Amino acid sequence: MATGQFGIPPGTPAGAQLDHLTPRPNKTTFNDNYLSIAGNDFNFTKQFLPEVYEQEVERFGNRTISGFLRMVGAEMPMASDTVTWSEQGRLHIAYDNVAVKAASSTILVFPAGHLISAGMTIVVSTSDGITVDKAFVKSVGTVPLGTENEVTVACYGAQAALNSAIETEGQATATLRSFVYGSEYGKKSQDGGASIDASFTPFNNKPIILRDKYSVSGSDTAQIGWVEVTTEAGTGGYLWYLKSEHEARLRFDDYLEMSMIEAEIAAVPIINAAGASLTGSEGLFAAVKSRGLVYNNSDFDGNGIAEFDTILAELDKQGAIEENMLFLDRQKALEFDNMLAAQNSYGANGTSYGVFENSEDMALNLGFSGFRRGSYDFYKTDWKYLNDSTTRGLIADVEGVLVPAGVSTVYDQQLGSNIQRPFLHTRYRASEADDRRMKSWITGSVGGTYTTAADEMNVHFLSERCLVTQAANNFVLLTKTTI
Repeated sequence: MATGQFGIPPGTPAGAQLDHLTPRPNKTTFNDNYLSIAGNDFNFTKQFLPEVYEQEVERFGNRTISGFLRMVGAEMPMASDTVTWSEQGRLHIAYDNVAVKAASSTILVFPAGHLISAGMTIVVSTSDGITVDKAFVKSVGTVPLGTENEVTVACYGAQAALNSAIETEGQATATLRSFVYGSEYGKKSQDGGASIDASFTPFNNKPIILRDKYSVSGSDTAQIGWVEVTTEAGTGGYLWYLKSEHEARLRFDDYLEMSMIEAEIAAVPIINAAGASLTGSEGLFAAVKSRGLVYNNSDFDGNGIAEFDTILAELDKQGAIEENMLFLDRQKALEFDNMLAAQNSYGANGTSYGVFENSEDMALNLGFSGFRRGSYDFYKTDWKYLNDSTTRGLIADVEGVLVPAGVSTVYDQQLGSNIQRPFLHTRYRASEADDRRMKSWITGSVGGTYTTAADEMNVHFLSERCLVTQAANNFVLLTKTTI
């Protein structure tokens, strides 16, 4: 067979025309002792193999979004299919849908099942709260007469509110508001007052089962492929084929929190492919939408502190919990910063210099982490779940949530005593036989586990949990659109 110079076959690329090929005793590269690789064959055209970085580039930073519930709540075990709790009713008696009977301006029509009784003194106002009367309850209708909703009153003054309702409506229309402020009885009165049972509202939620897994074949575990990583938990080191398993575990840990935030109660049971009936669960957003406060289309930057004060006015009507946490997306957090900066009169043109002993020559601080307004303290932080483009940042309809930082006192059936729990906390299924807070186990025939004949290793994850949102009337959901 014809050969080229020095035995190199004809047709070899021009770059391979070497004068000689001499092995060297040391791992030292010279111009006459290297072999190079291009593609899958030797062609003597390149001096070195590709330079491979064994460390991953963290192009998305810390990718996990969990941590919200750990900041504002707690996790506690339970042994039942359902968690039930009771929340107090209002202490005082008030109605916002009272009507005046057209036939008589001294007869008010209260809602069915009202708690008004003779001898009480009440405040009555028009729906706008401008015209106000104070009245004495003379008598309450009786069931046999079919007038149990009718209350006869006598006003202490000119009964302007009652007359206004008659003139405006002329019909028994719910236009008045009323609340009880006391009572009045004459001398030597007997059997005064009315017995009123304490009111409460029961709530319940049920846990859902979450599952996921990671699978790797036996052949892939035999192929060495180390990768140097820095984990989202802040640790670092090398992972072999379990790099993907590590990320599967992180992803499942995020799902545990995301499910507690997003879960919904199914309007009708959903039947899955296996025939199981799925009813869902009540997550944070669902609880606040149904039982809490939702504030739409807020613009704290454009409308300033006045718009935020409308939220405070509503909190005053609820539990008036002093300390609250604000978890916001980026746009809403900047609106709060601008709103607070506009209230500040310190420094040059109202600007605060917050780093390096407030030196304006060193650093400018345009962010706020906390503030006090009225009788409330607010601690503001970014919520990554609302910013990440693969979670709520993809939709961007929810801009933030206000969470009370207090605790409630409840009776624990397992402990047999009263304990304090955060308004927001997670319950997971657990007993002496099985703890389902976060289970993981391995099946297959790889890695020292021999449970099946399949040439693979499966890492399984499972949890069963639900979220308890107590006193949801003190939570505020900030949204871009009307919900």
